[in-house]
Amino acid sequence: MPDFMREAVLGGRVAGVDEVGRGPLAGPVLAAAVVLPVGLTTQLAELLDDSKKLSPKKRAAALLALRGSGAEIGVGAASVGEIYRMNILHASLLAMRRAIAALPAAPDHVLVDGNKAPGIAIPCTTLIGGDGLSLSIAAASIVAKEIRDKLMQRLDARYPHYGWASNAGYAAAIHRAAIVMYGPTPHHRRGFGPLLAAL
Repeated sequence: MPDFMREAVLGGRVAGVDEVGRGPLAGPVLAAAVVLPVGLTTQLAELLDDSKKLSPKKRAAALLALRGSGAEIGVGAASVGEIYRMNILHASLLAMRRAIAALPAAPDHVLVDGNKAPGIAIPCTTLIGGDGLSLSIAAASIVAKEIRDKLMQRLDARYPHYGWASNAGYAAAIHRAAIVMYGPTPHHRRGFGPLLAAL
């Protein structure tokens, strides 16, 4: 389970940062930055974990609790056009920079999930598997996952053939079949290797 040890050792306002959406065939890549409240409660901490380990119901409850806790939350995204122009890695780092910039104030330190720092002047520590180690990164993973899933659900209403409400743009069978039958939409990642393979 993730804990708050790294944040406590660093001191000050520490933001956890994570992204979601590097692998889908459609939709933006989205990142979140979260500074947990000073009075982090055990009740809130127990709700936080790697978003991939939580059910949709538990993720929604965790996001609601974060929003009501006084946590600082910043969200950033990179569009399919930016993914096409700069590749998915650099688009993910761009989304992270935007999420950090969207916080109410710059943090003193940033904990980033993975092994690539986003390239900012603020001191950064990268943590492979950070969403399972740091509560701040776990919180960011939940925020990013919930917001991106809701975005893909809204797009599903406009493009119902691709199953985005359930697959969030990933290469599920229904999604691949719809690409072959109906072609890609403006929200598909044209030139993206996995999309070309699906076609």
